[in-house]
Amino acid sequence: MGLWAACYPLITTGLSHAPHLTFATIRAVLAGSALLIVAAVIRAPLPRGRETWGWLCVAGFGATTLGYLGMFHAAEFVAPGFATIIANSQPLIAAVLAHAVLKERLGARAQTGLAIGFLGVVVVAAPGLFSDSSASTAKGVAYVLLAATGVSIGNVAIKRIAGAVAPSAAMGWQLIIGAAPLALMAILTEDPLAISWRPEFIASLLGLSLFGTALAFWLWQSALNVMDLSRANAFSFIVPFLGILFGAFFFGEAVTPQAGAGALLAVIGIRLVLGPPR
Repeated sequence: MGLWAACYPLITTGLSHAPHLTFATIRAVLAGSALLIVAAVIRAPLPRGRETWGWLCVAGFGATTLGYLGMFHAAEFVAPGFATIIANSQPLIAAVLAHAVLKERLGARAQTGLAIGFLGVVVVAAPGLFSDSSASTAKGVAYVLLAATGVSIGNVAIKRIAGAVAPSAAMGWQLIIGAAPLALMAILTEDPLAISWRPEFIASLLGLSLFGTALAFWLWQSALNVMDLSRANAFSFIVPFLGILFGAFFFGEAVTPQAGAGALLAVIGIRLVLGPPR
């Protein structure tokens, strides 16, 4: 969910050429298939054991089914700035779940860091609260919270099997598993054939699937192999600022002092969460 700010233009482009859940399903299937191809090339072993597959199902339903369901529908109702703020509550939700399920402990310093990092996101996203014609309705907020909660559940499940399954295999299977309920909902509620295969749609689909999903998910699972979930999640506070930098670099958008102040708060928060250098 931290990728909301950076990926929002690609998401909205895709939604203008395909039904919401159909687009989400295709994205998940393409990304999952790409990761499973990588797993096959490097000869990563298949996940083994009923417990491992159970956690993969939980991860798929949380991060992919609920995450994509909420994210793709929310783009219809909520302005990107407002969505960024709500979506970045995910590290806070995940920290609570990690404490309950994974027995991760965060001291007062790390808890303060999470709060400061979230404040940085609020500062930078505030000007875009109502930046477009989409109304920030209660329905849109509910969709974003659904996505944030689903991703948090998925992150906890993936962390439970970190080290036991190759990152490419773990993230590939959870995407394919999570895509199945999305496909069923798309068939029941949409016309999956109503897709405009225009160049801009194909570009947004491939960009989101291969780079914004497959590569990002693989790197994320690799990080969870060596870091606690709550500490790794703190880095998601910096993603909105990457979106601002991309906008400045590719589209000549201005970087405001407010964005700089928010970025500084995010860096301070991350530093507090990580603790003193070892």
